[in-house]
Amino acid sequence: QMQLVESGGGLVQPGGSLRLSCAASGFTLANYAIGWFRQAPGKEREEVACINNGDGTTSYVASVKGRFTVSGDNAKNMVYLQMNSLKPEDTGVYYCARRVWYGNSARCGPAFGSWGQGTQVTVSS
Repeated sequence: QMQLVESGGGLVQPGGSLRLSCAASGFTLANYAIGWFRQAPGKEREEVACINNGDGTTSYVASVKGRFTVSGDNAKNMVYLQMNSLKPEDTGVYYCARRVWYGNSARCGPAFGSWGQGTQVTVSS
């Protein structure tokens, strides 16, 4: 059974850091792109970052560029999201999901498959 499980969330002060983990099971991570998404209260889920685990290509939404770093460890079937300089607007439930990879244009497409329960990130003083 293909599964993704997020962990590492918590409460952090503005300017602080957190590292989220996404544990993949039931499939070979190197064959997929994985995206991080977040959903703030009362808002729609939005994409945050994506990594193609086949070649390490990454992409980020403008609001997190320079602050967040997505990485993967294919040997451990893990994907990480290092979040630095956190802001209150980064608060939300963070999810990881498989994404379509468009090789010709080197970009991530829609998410597919099942979603995990997510991990809560709260940035507040």
